[in-house]
Amino acid sequence: MSAPDLPDRIRACRLCAPRFAATATRHAPRPVAWFRPGARLLIAGQAPGLRVHESGKPFDDRSGDRLRDWMGIDRATFYDMTRIAVVPMAFCFPGYDAKGADLPPPPVCADTWHGAVMDSLPGLRLRLLIGGHAHRWHLGTRGPVTDTVRAWRDLPPGILPLPHPSWRNTGWLRKNPWFEAELIPVLRTRVQEALA
Repeated sequence: MSAPDLPDRIRACRLCAPRFAATATRHAPRPVAWFRPGARLLIAGQAPGLRVHESGKPFDDRSGDRLRDWMGIDRATFYDMTRIAVVPMAFCFPGYDAKGADLPPPPVCADTWHGAVMDSLPGLRLRLLIGGHAHRWHLGTRGPVTDTVRAWRDLPPGILPLPHPSWRNTGWLRKNPWFEAELIPVLRTRVQEALA
C-alpha cells in the first residue's frame, strides 16, 4: 500500500464496528486519520473523544486548546498536515462504558495500522507522546505517566513524553509544577525548531 493511500484506507476501516456498537454510545466507527508523509512533528495521543468523533478534526476540543498552548502554536499551524501529523493509538472514538467513563483505545487499531503509518512519516523531527498508551507503544514503558514524563531529559531530543492535556488532569498539573516550569519552555523551543 502506498503512503498517499494510507489515510484513505484508515478512514475506511470498520474493524471495530461490532465493538463500538456494544458500547454505551452505540456509535459507528469514524477513523480520524490526520497525517501526510511530509510531516515534521508527530503528536501521538490516545484516541479521539466524542467531540472529535463528531467533528472529524483531532484535538478539536478543550484538550486541544491546552495542547496548542503548551506547544506555543495557533490552530492554523496545528492543523497544517504538511507539518504536523496527529496519530493516536486508536483512530476512532472508543466510546464510553456503562458508567460514562472513556474506554481505552482498542489495541487492534495500533496493531493494524501503526507500523505502516510510522513508516510513512520518515521526516519526523519531533515526537510528542501524549499519555500512557502512547508512552507504552512508542517507548515500551510500563510505569506511571508521571514517571515517564519526569524522565524526559533521559530521552533523545526528538522525543518528549507528555501527560494528556485533558482538563481532567488539572489536578495533576497542580501536583507537578515542574512540568509547566521546566518541560513546557523546552517543548515550545523544540516545536519551533521542528517546524522551522
